[in-house]
Amino acid sequence: MSSSGLRVGAAVLLVACCPAGSARPTGLGQTTASAPTAAAKSGGNQVPKADPRQLFEQGETALNRGDLAAAEQAFRGVLAVNPEVAGAYANLGVIAMRRKQWPQALERLRKAEHLAPQVAGIRLNIGLVYYRQNDFQRAVQPFESVVRDNPDSYQARYLLGLCYFFNQRYAEAANTLEPLWPQAADQLNYLYVLGIAANKAGRTELEQRALGRLVETGQDTAEFHLLLGKAHLNREEYDEAIVELESAAKAEPKLPFVHFNLGMAYMKKQDLERAKAEFQKDIEIEPDVAYDYDQLGLVFYLQQQDRDAEKMFRKALRLDAKLSSSDFQLARVCLREQKYKEALAAIEVAKKLSPESESVYYVRGQILQHLGRMQEARAEMQKFTEMSNASREKRHQELEPGPVPDPELTREPQ
Repeated sequence: MSSSGLRVGAAVLLVACCPAGSARPTGLGQTTASAPTAAAKSGGNQVPKADPRQLFEQGETALNRGDLAAAEQAFRGVLAVNPEVAGAYANLGVIAMRRKQWPQALERLRKAEHLAPQVAGIRLNIGLVYYRQNDFQRAVQPFESVVRDNPDSYQARYLLGLCYFFNQRYAEAANTLEPLWPQAADQLNYLYVLGIAANKAGRTELEQRALGRLVETGQDTAEFHLLLGKAHLNREEYDEAIVELESAAKAEPKLPFVHFNLGMAYMKKQDLERAKAEFQKDIEIEPDVAYDYDQLGLVFYLQQQDRDAEKMFRKALRLDAKLSSSDFQLARVCLREQKYKEALAAIEVAKKLSPESESVYYVRGQILQHLGRMQEARAEMQKFTEMSNASREKRHQELEPGPVPDPELTREPQ
């Protein structure tokens, strides 16, 4: 049987209306040609071979009902008969995505892409693997390829616009998101991102249109107060931010991320106890957001509660292995606890993820000094001095808790 016997359909794999963390990927691949019969061509007692078409259908049925183990077994059975079936690899990638097994998902989807490079749905899921890990830079290329092939793909265009936004490519973000206006002009997050991107890109008319529509649509809703509070927070207007965010929390106490942003506002005002309480409230609502644990760990670190700080940073990294701020702060905690080998392991990861951060070189130099690796320590301190002299303001910003992250904006499009 040729690989076209079970060829891939150009289906979008992740339902666009589902929020991040709860999206349910559908199956990929349609059986379009009859598979070989199970009857042996010779020898009446020969054991019949498995029917890959039937296995594929069984796998899709199991996947759609959420039975991942049965689906995986069926798709692996397909590949045992014919290792060139792109749809089986793609669906195995979807299964890994549901399990949040990102390396395995990427490996399987890349195999599917190699076998069926014309299928945009596979590339969309590759982008989503990166997107779900907050690796917005690597997500750009696959999303771009989908939009080139399918300019009207709402999900791919929205996700590409968000990736441009998170990478501070504001003009591209505005240009990519603007065509979605007829479909998305009632969505507050869309209007908020589009308005900011337009502002940063110098597109005044689009900014005013987006923000005007935001006010018109949001009115007095909790989501609207959340976005207003976020805007004040980004402008370092912390008292105004707290007023808006408290209004959002009063209207809808379980609104995701409102307590996270309140925590950030209280952090900026050095009110650590109230910040701690807000991060803990957000964890009760959204227990799988790495940023909550990252910021809660920072609170504990500033309060010199190192054991609790280390626990929080490690929890954050279990949820998001690419969160360099947690690796950096974990290294500082371990350094203060005199656990130098663990500190070095953490700072090595932070350096790999954020090679432009001069603070990383400073902390790494300190750790190497304690380990007696003086020559390497001097080299790190020299690098820190060079970078510090080049940009003292940048150093000041890096040693602060950092810019306010945007977990509430990373939700998949609705």
